[in-house]
Amino acid sequence: MGYEEQHDRRAEGSDDSDDVLTVLREAFDVARRGDVARLSALLDAGVPADLTNSHGDSLLILSAYHLHAGTVALLLDRGADVERVNDNGQSALAAAVFRRNVVLVEMLLAAGAQADTGTRSAREVATFFELTDMSAVLDLHAQALRQDTPE
Repeated sequence: MGYEEQHDRRAEGSDDSDDVLTVLREAFDVARRGDVARLSALLDAGVPADLTNSHGDSLLILSAYHLHAGTVALLLDRGADVERVNDNGQSALAAAVFRRNVVLVEMLLAAGAQADTGTRSAREVATFFELTDMSAVLDLHAQALRQDTPE
């Protein structure tokens, strides 16, 4: 955008901070929708992979909750923190467990997510909601980690 266009937009009441806020809000919508191409473009433009909203929900938590493996994979590739928790103490792994998505749970565990992170951890979610299938996935992962650790 050239100087004249910028000047015209400012004269109309728009400023750069409004534009930035619009892009940041869009990132959350894109994470909820699972639009990998658009999220990639936003990350390339400088949106942080660990961006959080006013509730502490990260792009990764929203992507996991809305069952979007593509955006979860993209965010993990871009360095999103798998251990980040929202204001309710929930992680992306807890969201994936709650939604009973084995693919996402395994993806997040492989990326280093811990089942006991947060005050409402993935393990606690599985136990509270009696998600025995999710408890089994978490237990199998923990068992595999113990077997891989030399004594």
